[in-house]
Amino acid sequence: MTRQVLVVDDDPIQRRLLDAQISRIGMRPIHCDGGRAALDILTGPRARDVAVVVLDLVMPDKSGSEVMAEMRRRRIDIPVVVQTAKESVETVVAAMRAGAFDFVVKPVSPDRLRTALTNAVKMLDIRPGPMQIPASFRKANLPEPMASVVASAAKAAKSSIPVLVYGETGVGKEWIARAIQTWGPRAGKPFVTVNCGALPADLVESILFGHAKGAFTDAGRDHVGKFREADGGTLFLDEVGELSASAQVKLLRALQEGLVDPIGADAPVKVDVRVLSATNQSLADAVRDGRFREDLYYRLNAFELTVPPLRQRRAEIRSLCEQFLARFVEAEPQSPARRFSAATLDLLEGFDWPGNIRQLENMVRRAVVLADRDILQPDDFRALLVAGEAQAAAAAGPVPDGQGGALAFGTREANAAERGNRVPVDPAGQAGPAAANRILHDGRGELRTLDAIEADVIRIAIDQYQGRMSEIARRLGIGRSTLYRKMREYEITGP
Repeated sequence: MTRQVLVVDDDPIQRRLLDAQISRIGMRPIHCDGGRAALDILTGPRARDVAVVVLDLVMPDKSGSEVMAEMRRRRIDIPVVVQTAKESVETVVAAMRAGAFDFVVKPVSPDRLRTALTNAVKMLDIRPGPMQIPASFRKANLPEPMASVVASAAKAAKSSIPVLVYGETGVGKEWIARAIQTWGPRAGKPFVTVNCGALPADLVESILFGHAKGAFTDAGRDHVGKFREADGGTLFLDEVGELSASAQVKLLRALQEGLVDPIGADAPVKVDVRVLSATNQSLADAVRDGRFREDLYYRLNAFELTVPPLRQRRAEIRSLCEQFLARFVEAEPQSPARRFSAATLDLLEGFDWPGNIRQLENMVRRAVVLADRDILQPDDFRALLVAGEAQAAAAAGPVPDGQGGALAFGTREANAAERGNRVPVDPAGQAGPAAANRILHDGRGELRTLDAIEADVIRIAIDQYQGRMSEIARRLGIGRSTLYRKMREYEITGP
């Protein structure tokens, strides 16, 4: 079947140019003139025919970045090639962080467009299957903070108590939900996932609770609904805060009485379902604002788990990378990729991953698809290198409070002013072991600034780990590039 490419651009001349180029490549172009129209296609039945989206970033009704954010929220896993009128580090970084697979600069050459679309189609062909529980979640020595989360999930699994899982998009909320089912008495029974944020408003009740034949115009047959699909097992309601008010009422009854009301049915139907739910927003705030029922909130929130973002779980990144690599190499046997270089793992470990595990997974998948050698190198992760260049450029100027990495606390000027008030160091510029006891206070017994403390912690780490920079960065919870930048800021002599 001919691959379809959705072209999203408000400029009719640009659409015609892209249509011609895409047709010559052997793909079929379809197009729309704005972000809202694109989302109508991507959330409707035509989405199954779209292999790649070519998306303009600047549009009057809804920008390309907003479209990608909505695609990520609704878990629309179609590769996006961004087109932009100006090539800049900031534009590329923003696009890649928003989930773009690749970017092209207008006017794009036919060869560059062919390469971008062909690679995107390869990416689509090895789309991951059903989500599996990561091996790291099954380890007894899982590092904090996830060790506490997994331990709590294991306790919750032993009962039928409803669990509400909080966390940013892509942190692994569904993995936690699957782990709860796997470790509990419903293991091996149905596990049904519903993304409440992607449900069409007029079909929510039908999808969740089912309908009888003839209940409405298009109801040509009975539909059991997600609750009855999960009967005896687990129903996972992702982004449950997006449910409409009417759906919330029916959900509350299903939880209280174990009954669902299919549309057009003569009588309610008994179901035995354990409900697990997840959200990336504060349901307490939604209750206060009148957007979510308070009684339903307390029903869902009998047991609460919060999954921290990946940037707070850097110790897991290497293990996750190896798991993803093994899975994608098996799915893409033509790829020569077999392992990561040490520098690549340092790069992946040092990135903040705003899209969390899902973004890491997609980055590894992309690298496997495009690999031309057995060892994945840093330049196989171009988006991260571009982000690093942007961070390095930003580091050359003033650093605002709270910016610039896991250990950044103040401005460059404050750092310089505090250098005269540091813990004594040896002639090599490194802190001795005794410095750790005096690191918090100055000679007058007053607390020192966070910048001075941070600088001396780095000196102590350099001394303690004998200048092994990867180990130092790992122990401090930052990337190597961040470590080197901070050493320059604080004028710390290297090993």
